[in-house]
Amino acid sequence: MGHREDLLEGAKRCLLQKGFMRTTARDIVKESGTNLASIGYHYGSKDALLAQAYVALVEGMSDAFEGGAADPLPGAPGSLERFRAVWANVIDTMREPGSVWRLSMEVITCELPEVRDHLARAQREGGRGLVALLTDVPEDEVDDATADTLGRFYLTLMTGLIAQWTFDPKTAPDADAVTEGLRQIIEAAART
Repeated sequence: MGHREDLLEGAKRCLLQKGFMRTTARDIVKESGTNLASIGYHYGSKDALLAQAYVALVEGMSDAFEGGAADPLPGAPGSLERFRAVWANVIDTMREPGSVWRLSMEVITCELPEVRDHLARAQREGGRGLVALLTDVPEDEVDDATADTLGRFYLTLMTGLIAQWTFDPKTAPDADAVTEGLRQIIEAAART
């Protein structure tokens, strides 16, 4: 691995250990075995590096959302059964100690424009990935309009779940409750 990759891996470890606001450039250098100048050379700034490390951590969760490659997701694409299975897998990642999702709450509230801009650009791709997972449409075939509507709906649901699981895991909804809520919405819409 080169300095660029070492910095990214070190930044990911620092984020999980210390969070976003408490991680210093010196922490990253110590964790990665590199030097301070490498941060600026490869990423422009510590904040840009941390933003990329956070996105990489979130992207690394996609396998967990599928429940492991060995077992395909149950249910037809777009079905309530598939919806429940995906959200059960997502919620399982929120239960883990040191979950990247707890870090997400810190990132959501950070006031660093460079970080917020980088993460805002990543939102569409996150939504696109969730649409692909829930519908079995290859990610590169999910158009921007779908990513910006259905994808953002799924991201909104995820952000709410993250907040609830971070605030009070004992009362946060499980996949059955979320799926039942969606079923009720579908049922009410069908009556109108």
